[in-house]
Amino acid sequence: MKKDQAYATQTDKSVRDYVQSLGAVLHKNGFIINNEATMDMARAFKAHGAEVAVDFDLHMIQVCKPDKAAKSLSANPERAILMPKFVMVFSRNGETQIRFLSYSAEDISGLVEDDVFPGSLAETYVKIRSMIDEAR
Repeated sequence: MKKDQAYATQTDKSVRDYVQSLGAVLHKNGFIINNEATMDMARAFKAHGAEVAVDFDLHMIQVCKPDKAAKSLSANPERAILMPKFVMVFSRNGETQIRFLSYSAEDISGLVEDDVFPGSLAETYVKIRSMIDEAR
């Protein structure tokens, strides 16, 4: 895996404020937060009886563009292995950190036999990175 596929940045906003900003940017671009009710991992872990530190603040945000995803998966369900796209937002040392993992078109081609999908998904990764930055 190439280092540039693991995107890391930070923001001066709180985790909560950044998540709200990202949600607004996603919405403006036809994307949604698919798991809004369960993205707060402290709440999710506690709901299942797991203990977390008081300052544990991690949001695993699943980014989705429903109309594009529906068409893509209808064309080739094998694509589903790479469809979940998560933006991780967490606090560390008083700073809000943001992480996003993507794959190159070459890596995608190695995982899914499909002529169209690698280029399309690579473009989506670029768009998600730009939305991450816009929300900062």
